[in-house]
Amino acid sequence: MEIELKEIRDFVALIPPFDQLPTGVVSDIVSKISVQYLRDGGSLPIDGQETEQLYIVRKGILALRSSDNQLMGKLGEGDICTFFCTNNAQIEYSAEAEEDSLLYGIPCLELTDVVKDYPGIVISFIQNSAAERLKTAVDSMQENAHAASSLMYTSVVDIMASPVMTITEDTSISGAARVMTDKAVSCLVIENADGVAGMLTIKDIAKRCVAAQIPTDNPVSDIMTRDLITISSETFAYDALMIMTRESIRHLPVLENGEIKGIVTSGDLIRQEGRNSAYLTAAIKKAKSIDTLVSSSEAVPQLQLQLVNMGATADHVGKGVTAITSAISRRLIDMAMDKLGPAPVPFAWVAAGSQARREQTSHTDQDNGLILHNDVQESDMPYFAELAKFVCDGLAECGYIYCPGNVMAINPQWCQPQRVWARYFDDWMSSPKPESLMFSSIFFDLRSIYGDAALLDDIRRDMLETSQKSTLFLAHLTNNALKLKPPLGIIRDFVLIHDGKHDDTLDLKHNGLAPIVDLARIYALAEGVTPVNTIERLKQVSGSGSLSTDGGANLLDAFEFIGSLRIRHQAQQIRNGAKTDNYMSPKSLSRLEREHLKDAFKVIQSMQSSLERKFRA
Repeated sequence: MEIELKEIRDFVALIPPFDQLPTGVVSDIVSKISVQYLRDGGSLPIDGQETEQLYIVRKGILALRSSDNQLMGKLGEGDICTFFCTNNAQIEYSAEAEEDSLLYGIPCLELTDVVKDYPGIVISFIQNSAAERLKTAVDSMQENAHAASSLMYTSVVDIMASPVMTITEDTSISGAARVMTDKAVSCLVIENADGVAGMLTIKDIAKRCVAAQIPTDNPVSDIMTRDLITISSETFAYDALMIMTRESIRHLPVLENGEIKGIVTSGDLIRQEGRNSAYLTAAIKKAKSIDTLVSSSEAVPQLQLQLVNMGATADHVGKGVTAITSAISRRLIDMAMDKLGPAPVPFAWVAAGSQARREQTSHTDQDNGLILHNDVQESDMPYFAELAKFVCDGLAECGYIYCPGNVMAINPQWCQPQRVWARYFDDWMSSPKPESLMFSSIFFDLRSIYGDAALLDDIRRDMLETSQKSTLFLAHLTNNALKLKPPLGIIRDFVLIHDGKHDDTLDLKHNGLAPIVDLARIYALAEGVTPVNTIERLKQVSGSGSLSTDGGANLLDAFEFIGSLRIRHQAQQIRNGAKTDNYMSPKSLSRLEREHLKDAFKVIQSMQSSLERKFRA
């Protein structure tokens, strides 16, 4: 018997989230386990057994189905079935064995009692959905950010918010919330007759008031933090960040001669690190030669590494890196015009793809075009051809390779008057052929980099008016987008690449991020919203007829989690002096990270299915 219990304990101890628990707690869990056999075709819960149980598959396969008999996935050895312990009690699930199966069953109440001291590890895992677990993981990643780089040499005085917003300790909680909203601050210093009494943050209001159901007319003294952790005005930003990480806080009051002179927040530290891209951008603006631009471009990988080192989000990294690409593009255009003279008519240099969405990492190929004013004459076209050649060649020298699909301004097809561009969009939407759908995935994400932005704005306005009514086009676009599937197998394991070059890896870009980018684009076209950045699109369309609020939040979490894995993977390649790519081995992840990645892929699968039902022809 002892040998059997040890075998079960060793097995359970390797499975997330139990792998994060002390050995003694795992042993207590195992003592509650009952070994259950489910014959081929049998269903859970087993007759005569307690209904609310968590099941661990030891051998066999379980097919999971929703109340309308839709297959939601399959579980194999080492997988956990939490359906019968979740908070969604109003939804009925079924689990049916597809072959004779051996299960470990644990009554939910007994399990929660054993792990009551570890609610964030086990209870939240078994009682929350994949989307909820993913959100928790993303929040944790953002809270545990840490860094070094330039923060080591920056004084907190240079980045702190000052003067500090203060209120008295008898101010009501609702009054404090109004002050935060009106002044756009995330924390307030609380004062009394003796001086500083404490501090109140937005998180305090959410956790200690709203969640605890404390009346909002109570004084802030009921929920404020009293024993403040402070730093001196001589503290470096890096040391402040280390204190925040160690103490799990986001705000630090700065003292000078015993008086609070300012507040440093985790956001201040991220913005400070982001200024490195601003300094690099300023140097690019002053560049006198392409060689200087090449040198600036060569610094982009290190900029990306610095941002990752400090725990910046994938969104922050994308915007920082894209800012450099756009600055180089603008400087090249200025250089071209210094050489060629003033443009004969107004124009807009537009970026497409990840540069337009401000989601670049270092270095990508270039996708761009020229929208010319309708007054342009045939005799003016050689000027713009020369301008395009100068800029595209310069970008190539800076490491932005020529687009393999020739989607560049040097291609006459993408250097045209505004009326021609407008006709392109009309044709793509009215006749959604395969080539049209390919161009739609590129040019429906456009951003003006230089020149007269109104040339693009006019086209976008008319295009969005049409796209909202073009259900056939949206249906075809959906059908095309659904060709990119998250690499999740039917038995909840990853489907890895086997192409001889990237064997046993996942393509985080094309099978993880790109499906979300495609979803966001279709939602935006259906609702007529103007942003092209994926996060901004999802935020604007959430709660609309195309995307529910919960669906939008889930996709945002999936996008951030997969994006964070991608930039972390690339950061390690940069440290190793290797060329960056998007092919990550799941073996480089912890067991829990792999589970979170599966949760992210499941969110994408669910939203793709929902979109298919809504838009597909």
